[in-house]
Amino acid sequence: MGVAKLLTKLDDKPLNNVRIYEGDGRDIIEKLPDASLGRFFLLFPDPWPKTRHHKRRFLQTAMLDELARVLVPGAELRFATDDKSYMPYALERLLAHPGFEWLASGPAGWLTRPADWPPTRYETKAIKGPPAFFRFRRTASVTP
Repeated sequence: MGVAKLLTKLDDKPLNNVRIYEGDGRDIIEKLPDASLGRFFLLFPDPWPKTRHHKRRFLQTAMLDELARVLVPGAELRFATDDKSYMPYALERLLAHPGFEWLASGPAGWLTRPADWPPTRYETKAIKGPPAFFRFRRTASVTP
């Protein structure tokens, strides 16, 4: 859902627990207290496909360190992409990070969107290829 649509919905049904931040979400993550999130979704982020732009991708080792810090042990990090170059890039970093373990038990564990996984507007309108849905658990024993 875009910001304009969200604002329209809030006009129809005002809520006092919604905050909108127009900046970079990384700024918010840096300010969160340790072990304050029970789940984190990163759904179809910009893949920055050119190699010289990979440093702009959201999933970097430093960001995984921050996510490991703010996620409670046992919390899930959920990541979805339809970009065939972002998938191995992300998996390489997630699998190498000591703060996360992959929850897939086989191909069906990442090729099918789980029922409790919210669909996105991008997923229904602009998807470029077969999507992959990755679930990782924050391990309890490591501090990044």
